Amino acid sequence: MPVVSQYVATVIDCPDPRRLAGFYQALTGWVVTFENDDEVVAIGPAGGTFPDISFQRVEHYTAPQWPGPGIPQQFHLDFFTEDDLDTAQAAAQVLGATPAEHQAQPDRWRVMIDPVGHPFCLCKAPDED
Repeated sequence: MPVVSQYVATVIDCPDPRRLAGFYQALTGWVVTFENDDEVVAIGPAGGTFPDISFQRVEHYTAPQWPGPGIPQQFHLDFFTEDDLDTAQAAAQVLGATPAEHQAQPDRWRVMIDPVGHPFCLCKAPDED
């Protein structure tokens, strides 16, 4: 079967794309790969390779509730960390993240909440076990 498409980005709704892109840029070390006047910002690895993470302005944005079903998370991002989880969590908090109240397996990953309410996980790299 011929390839129909290529995965290039995950697009995240938020109230302030530049601010949220800045948070994830600091968290990952990625660079801004695209910006436009419609308040869409993308970040990705240096060199402009895909995929990237894009952030788009949404009026009347409502943050998801994790783990509650009231406003489901719909997706979340996972990031491997080279640091131990306590160090990675502390660094993410300095950038503006908060730890989620519910932590299912805090010895394997930490559920964090970004500055506008999206959950994401800081995970041990697979070779750390």
